[in-house]
Amino acid sequence: MFPVNRRGLLKTVAAGAPLVFAKPLEARVSSTGHVRGILTGAKALVDALESEGVGCVYGIPGAQANEFWDTMKQKGMPYLLCTHEYAAATMADGYARSTGMPGVLAVVPGPGATNACTGLGEALLDSVPLVALVGDVARGEKYRPFQVHEIPVHHVLEGVCKKVLRITCVEEIPHVVHEAFRTSQEGEPGPVAVLIPYTLLIETAHFNAPPECGPRRFWSDDGFARALEILSCKDRRIGIYAGLGCMDHGGLLTEVAEMLQAPVATSVSGKGVIDETHPLAVGWGYGPAGSRVAEEIFAGVDTVLAIGVRYSEVSTGFYSIPQKPYLIHVDACEDNLDRVVATTVGVHADSGLFLGALLGEAESLARCNNPNLPRQIEAARARQLADHRASHTHPRKGACGVDPMHLILAMNEARRDDALVFVDVTVSEHWAAEAFTVRMPRTYFNPTDNQGMGWSIPAAIGAQQVHRDRQVFTLTGDGCFLMAGQEISTAAREGLPVKFFILDDHAYHYMQLLQSAAYDRTTATQLARLDYEALARGYGVEYREIGPGDDLTATVADILAQPTPILARVITEYTSRPVRWLAATKSRYTSELSIRQKARFATRLGVRSLRLRESND
Repeated sequence: MFPVNRRGLLKTVAAGAPLVFAKPLEARVSSTGHVRGILTGAKALVDALESEGVGCVYGIPGAQANEFWDTMKQKGMPYLLCTHEYAAATMADGYARSTGMPGVLAVVPGPGATNACTGLGEALLDSVPLVALVGDVARGEKYRPFQVHEIPVHHVLEGVCKKVLRITCVEEIPHVVHEAFRTSQEGEPGPVAVLIPYTLLIETAHFNAPPECGPRRFWSDDGFARALEILSCKDRRIGIYAGLGCMDHGGLLTEVAEMLQAPVATSVSGKGVIDETHPLAVGWGYGPAGSRVAEEIFAGVDTVLAIGVRYSEVSTGFYSIPQKPYLIHVDACEDNLDRVVATTVGVHADSGLFLGALLGEAESLARCNNPNLPRQIEAARARQLADHRASHTHPRKGACGVDPMHLILAMNEARRDDALVFVDVTVSEHWAAEAFTVRMPRTYFNPTDNQGMGWSIPAAIGAQQVHRDRQVFTLTGDGCFLMAGQEISTAAREGLPVKFFILDDHAYHYMQLLQSAAYDRTTATQLARLDYEALARGYGVEYREIGPGDDLTATVADILAQPTPILARVITEYTSRPVRWLAATKSRYTSELSIRQKARFATRLGVRSLRLRESND
């Protein structure tokens, strides 16, 4: 017998990757379950979903899907009725982000599918695995022209899905469903649509569909060797930039950071891949758009190891992230490599395999403990927290509302470590990304790259449906509330104790900030003043109001402790508190304007600064 230790095992796994993974270097994990017997298409569909371990199906039944919904009820498959198909996609998104498993939605063609497109687009751009079961009109020999909902739905879905699969005969149902689940998770995760003609749901066939292979996990010997060569140089100062692709490999990531004595920054979607109280965690981003701590600490970094992360417009603050001398970029999707920031080495590999292989090379990579680095990080955190706690209210006017940053700090203090936090598309999302200290994976969520307003409300409900014992709450603006507020009635109907915190200032404040800077006035940004207490009563949920002078931490803690859904209106005052993301974006955008464009903007602002009457909205 040979002695086996951790390092040897990891090196064996890394070295053996070419043997385990046949070209294109893939590991396949078997699904559970077996669809067999004489079944209707609807029963075969439900059995296939059960074999994939689906915990809930979100959506709205309809003419082309009623057979499926009735079968779900018959076989005990959990489902949740929503009020709008946008919410169906977003609830499935919340399920997927919080569990790490593909979320499932079921909608009819026509308006059902088109309504779901915004949520599917969010999942596509944010790399979230979904399976959309879309009922289709009759096809083949049973096709007739001018059927209800008969738009070319496959063309619509192709724009917001990773792939669209079409079922043409009843026997294909289990195989296509398994393919959809595999494809949704493979490489760059994303939504996959399955079109099922409604006539196939009532047809009967003999099924014998065994479990199928799971998603491929990619590996590159050459890329790993070149990355190892750069990381082996002890003179280089390494920083790790980790994204959503590392979410299920936090333990490995933390060990690699400690081995390399490297500070760890994350993308917004990657918050939680490392405990943000860890001595090497520095927050999100590493440029002027991200957290102050990350920018300060990464100023001393010359080699960035970016793992499972994309350099998108939002995550970089309109591409304002600094270029470092060396960038090693590791991603399961080859198309993400060397796209925005100049890359020294691009490694097409699964994040978990790459991190495990690095640990197997600890003998050549490990660095001496650097006690000064954690001290620098802790000092930078203290300065950042002091700035967050500072008041930016005009001293003579006093506070007319709650500073969103102070509310965020109160939420951060009052919540449990395993609480699920859903942040919507408000200017406060940037403050939240800086100020929330995320200690566990899959507990902090934000619609990053499609920026679908109202996303947090249904997403939180979708997550609460399968995490009944967890605190779940949203941070939502009043404009976002108007997009999806009706979904709160779903939480009331099902007794899902989500807490909905609504920042109310009667305006699209985010848009006001953008417009004021460019045009010295705002247009179409003022909202109606709503009676939130009456709305809460109408939706069937409890109501709370938070205003200036309240003990924010105690108030938030009391709300989170309640066993019922609550709508909490927060009387909000946006002060002069700076937004680092907006400042960085503006600076980068301005730098790319031509001299003529800059002159035109400056002239317009100068003329408008002389106006004598209000011209907003």
